[in-house]
Amino acid sequence: MSERSEQVIDTWCTTIHTLGRQNAKKEKSLRYMQKDGKFPVMFQQAPGDWTTYWIDIFTSLVEIRWRMMFLIFSLNNIVSWLLFGLCYWLIAHVNGDSDNADDDLCVSNVRDFTGAFLFSMETGATIGYGYRYVTENSIVAIIVVTIQTVFSCLLDTVVIGVVVAKMASARKRAQTVGFSRCAVVNLRDRVLCLSWRLGDFRGNHILEGVVRVQLIRYVKRPVGSLVITYQDLDIEEREIVLATPTTIIHKLEPGSPLYNMGPDNLRDNRFELVVSFTYTGDSTGILHQTRASYTSADIRWGQRFQDMLKMGKKHYKVDFSLFNVTTWVPVPFLSAEEYNRKGRPADGTTLIPIGKRNRHIAQVNININEEMILQTFL
Repeated sequence: MSERSEQVIDTWCTTIHTLGRQNAKKEKSLRYMQKDGKFPVMFQQAPGDWTTYWIDIFTSLVEIRWRMMFLIFSLNNIVSWLLFGLCYWLIAHVNGDSDNADDDLCVSNVRDFTGAFLFSMETGATIGYGYRYVTENSIVAIIVVTIQTVFSCLLDTVVIGVVVAKMASARKRAQTVGFSRCAVVNLRDRVLCLSWRLGDFRGNHILEGVVRVQLIRYVKRPVGSLVITYQDLDIEEREIVLATPTTIIHKLEPGSPLYNMGPDNLRDNRFELVVSFTYTGDSTGILHQTRASYTSADIRWGQRFQDMLKMGKKHYKVDFSLFNVTTWVPVPFLSAEEYNRKGRPADGTTLIPIGKRNRHIAQVNININEEMILQTFL
């Protein structure tokens, strides 16, 4: 190998090594969607403000944190017991139960507010100790007991419904279905492709789901406003059987928004790939969605995912420790447009190793001249 070639190879290796550090700095910029699928969006002066949350109170209760939900329902029970206890005390006070005989009481053994509160709590919680009970001496007390019983049943129904909905939340199931931490660009059938992994970490496999990918671009205008555009990306297979981890593939062909992007200008473009997998849980029948996003800093050019599926005697074996592991592969560091314009290499083209990084071997096609390599990174 000539001295000039060795210098080119060393330059390429150094560039690959520093590329990750440069992209890591860009990762600190604000993302359109976070890695866990949440959107860092804050609404200001939204129409209706808190009114919209009260109109759909059930959804609001499902979405709040557990500690807030327990606090709200605890306060609801205590406040309702106090209010109904106040009603029973007023009934006893108007009837003069503090001075009446036991046979003339509206509520047996309720002569002050403490007794009224305890009777209210026993009625609302359906404890029924039997020491305090309503008598037929006051129709008003009977009506109040009836109202409190119905209200308590309604409140218990709401609590049970919210707890069940929160426990069966789609977000919980979505945490067991995940995308790979990075995306890779490599050759498949001599076509440059962008790909990433999708896997289900539970034993009850998903037999049907739909994948969708959108390219998000956001550009700041001189006046300070932000313009966001959305563009769907074509992938090879949208409907997936997720019995084993699969690889989602987007071909960098004419019509793709990434067709003219190479490793040199990829990190200079401000975009984000928002990927989602929508499926129905076989255990609950609830519709779930798992989301992730990839910025230019998450795309590794010239790498592929390591194989994680093996065949045993009775089972297919999946090694999830390799789910996010990538290795170098022979890929020209050119955009798909340049790669197609200059001509795809024929089968059997000689490849030469250009060095090692993190115990992975990177290779380059010798049909790509040295000037082309230098122009890619300089």
